[in-house]
Amino acid sequence: MLRKIIHIDEEKCNGCGACASACHEGAIAMIKGKARLIRDDYCDGLGDCLPACPAGAIAFQEREALPYNNEAVLAAKSVSTDSCLAQWPVQIKLVPTQAPYFKDAHLLIAADCTAFSYREFHKDFMAGRITLMGCPKLDMTNYSQKLAEILRENTIQSIAVARMEVPCCRGLEAAISKALDMSGKSIPLTVHVIGTDGRLR
Repeated sequence: MLRKIIHIDEEKCNGCGACASACHEGAIAMIKGKARLIRDDYCDGLGDCLPACPAGAIAFQEREALPYNNEAVLAAKSVSTDSCLAQWPVQIKLVPTQAPYFKDAHLLIAADCTAFSYREFHKDFMAGRITLMGCPKLDMTNYSQKLAEILRENTIQSIAVARMEVPCCRGLEAAISKALDMSGKSIPLTVHVIGTDGRLR
């Protein structure tokens, strides 16, 4: 259908991520340092992201797009007030490579420490996502092979990474990048870095 929807100018985008944070519907993700509209059907066309963009990289355009799917957006947000955990187990080394909850899933791959460091972790990161957690330093393992199998054998729609700003957490991000390459798939990836003060960097 022809409707009003946002357009992101990647040339102007400075990669700050403010628009992705401002988008309450989850239609925008950070991919390779640039903001991208990943779900037409999640974009309500109201433009909460526009004033959040300091680079003026977002504007409205009228084009062919999927209709806004309010039910899908609400379903992604409809989680318990106590916990946003959607499956069990959550540890990367324990989770199976194939499971029903991986069908068309939006993944969150998080370093163990992030859930303790960022106060709104469940609401801001876990809601509407399948959560996998690990620490390459403590587990003394490289997760690339297992993550590649999960990506290859399932219909994963997007990947969000949450890691701490400390050096050891870079290993998790590197493992995910390698897993994507090994899987042979092109899946939208966004990385969120949390400081030791509990704030997003």
